[in-house]
Amino acid sequence: MAVTIVNQRRNILKPAAGYLLAIAAVEAVTMFPLPLLGVVGHTGFSFPLLGIVGYTEFSHPLWGVIGHASILAAVIINAARSNEQVYRQLVLSLALVPLIRIVDLTMAFVPVAPMWRWLIVYAPLLVATIVVMRFLGYSKPEVGLRVTLPPAQFGIAMSGFLLGWVEYLILKPEAMVTQFTWVEVAPLAVILAATTGFVEEFTFRGVFQRSAVEALGGWPGIAYVSSLFAIMHMGFHSWIDVVFVFGVAMFFGGMVKKTGSLLGVVIAHGITNIMLFLVCPFFF
Repeated sequence: MAVTIVNQRRNILKPAAGYLLAIAAVEAVTMFPLPLLGVVGHTGFSFPLLGIVGYTEFSHPLWGVIGHASILAAVIINAARSNEQVYRQLVLSLALVPLIRIVDLTMAFVPVAPMWRWLIVYAPLLVATIVVMRFLGYSKPEVGLRVTLPPAQFGIAMSGFLLGWVEYLILKPEAMVTQFTWVEVAPLAVILAATTGFVEEFTFRGVFQRSAVEALGGWPGIAYVSSLFAIMHMGFHSWIDVVFVFGVAMFFGGMVKKTGSLLGVVIAHGITNIMLFLVCPFFF
């Protein structure tokens, strides 16, 4: 039985690694200038899939749309052809990434205020993640939608202050508001907490991590999801930040694995981005 599981995970690892490389390649092509009929996109403060908050430029978002559409088609075909349940579950959950990236990159062609852009991108992601969760038969506790070990969750949540400050030192982004007032800060803070906090963690540390751990094993599955999460931060044009985000994702994934709850990491992630874009630029 153990040998069968090891062989099954080895068979899954190759296509899973290919998926990561394909996503990274499309992100790289999207970021760097390529000649394409003069098409240039600019997103301002955007979330080019989930993890990226801040100032990001897509030299050619059309390349990204084409690339992620190709990945999405390949993912759907692979899921339909596979007879292995755990592999099919992993593939179906990973289909969320190119799907939402297509929505996000398409928004580069439409002038939309940041607040509305986040809602437009994250609302369908939330719905899609719930649909995938239901389709795969995961219960709420299985994807971390429960409260356990309140003292531990509080400690995890408070880590967001330190993580936000450290990432600010790495990126030094401009503030997302012109003045540090409740009127300007509060609405964006709520949106950051709801989108990058809850939706991203529900997607990555909830559904993605559940399917990846089943397919690849405990820590290998967490490392796989963390790698994908880090790749989605390439838009900051900082390899130091990519490495930092990978470490944060491993920490978040480990805490979810240990406690069985998303609560602490959801709050920590929201606080991290609030510190990064709304607080630190005014005080450091």
